[in-house]
Amino acid sequence: MGRKGGRRSQGALLFGMDRRHFNGLAATGLMGLNLRPQAWFDFLSDQNLEVDGPRLNQRMRRLESFGANAAGGIDRVAFSDANIEALDWMAGLLVESGFSPSIDFAGNLIARKPGSSPELPSIMLGSHIDSVPGGGNYDGQVGSMGALEVAATLADAAYTTRHPLEISIFSNEEGGKTGSRALAGEVETFELDIVTASGFTIADGIQRLGGNPDRLEELRRRDGSVEAFLELHIEQGAVLDADEIDIGVVEGIVGIMRWTVIVDGSTNHAGTTPMDRRSDAMVGAARFIDLVHTTARRMPGRQVATVGRLEAEPGAPNVIPGRVTMTLEIRDLSMAGIERVFNEISGNSVRITEETGTRFSFQRFYTSRAAPTALWIREIIETSAQGLGLSTHRMPSGAGHDAQSIALFAPVGMIFVPSVAGVSHAPDEHTIPQDIVNGANVLLQTLLELDERQR
Repeated sequence: MGRKGGRRSQGALLFGMDRRHFNGLAATGLMGLNLRPQAWFDFLSDQNLEVDGPRLNQRMRRLESFGANAAGGIDRVAFSDANIEALDWMAGLLVESGFSPSIDFAGNLIARKPGSSPELPSIMLGSHIDSVPGGGNYDGQVGSMGALEVAATLADAAYTTRHPLEISIFSNEEGGKTGSRALAGEVETFELDIVTASGFTIADGIQRLGGNPDRLEELRRRDGSVEAFLELHIEQGAVLDADEIDIGVVEGIVGIMRWTVIVDGSTNHAGTTPMDRRSDAMVGAARFIDLVHTTARRMPGRQVATVGRLEAEPGAPNVIPGRVTMTLEIRDLSMAGIERVFNEISGNSVRITEETGTRFSFQRFYTSRAAPTALWIREIIETSAQGLGLSTHRMPSGAGHDAQSIALFAPVGMIFVPSVAGVSHAPDEHTIPQDIVNGANVLLQTLLELDERQR
């Protein structure tokens, strides 16, 4: 089924009443109706709340200006000046929509707005705005601006939700999801000393944003404190675009584990050391890289494994490298699957040691747990999209997202919109403006249904 380009049903409001008024009357029996929750949703799906598409895309373009580079991409890495300036601008927009924004101890921009039933747990929307170096204009940005547009749409309609609302723009997603993992109590002390793409350590970066890295433990959310979390995001793959599908309904987010891999050999003169008397760390590293690739391809499953960074020491053209430092990343929908792949790789590195005279050591420095989305939220997303005349496809997410951190203490749902040609983390990253609007409208309708749902 091809993409609909934003077509939606335009049924009239019942007797001119908005959803809040209708539900209030129905709840008190004044309308004499006794409708099941799903029937209510079906009955009210034609109500006229929809996002302002031109405003959303204009704000998208404005956000792109923070950190824009000459190559057409974005250098808005976490903790950079561009990151800080963009957050300040977004905080102002949230104030305009009646939210109270603040920076928490992890550097997250968290904006809150009361609901009509303050005793209920909050519903949270959001994503991130930090980029990879030289990245694109849509990763995280679509979900963040989509959440702000939902907030603005509700404000324009003077619509008050039952649940309190939280808009969350998480810090340092691209550098390890620091902000969202802090809410789950998952940030380890040693991570704070990691130097980020900004040149600042995570601890220093958090302070630059206005947080306090010494008080992260105070941010930990308890189970039940959030009714649900919704994240709109670009797919970062080519499935939706290639198959002309409007909306991806995410079934789960892969787990990620990363290790620093050190290969030790012997530094020596490149001209005077015979080939059969070398302990070349670069040779050991090269064979290890091939081992990682072939292992991930050979083993059953949908895992992926990558060596993404490599540094040789001393790094001179006439010196045999005595040490090579690399990163190893493994992703899978199952944490047990990740462990199986790692054990296979590390076990077989013994053979490389024997063949090359090098030594391997592994130090894990990052874990992001696999996270299934909540089935009941998937169903609401799917129903919301289809009610807007949009085609849907259930799919996993091969990329990590803030939602998988939030899933440790709350039900989560993710909405994907197409990425043109599947390009991501590059200046050519692109999502069609109408697809952005489609995703924001699905986000809005899903929020409205979640807000009315009685669990």
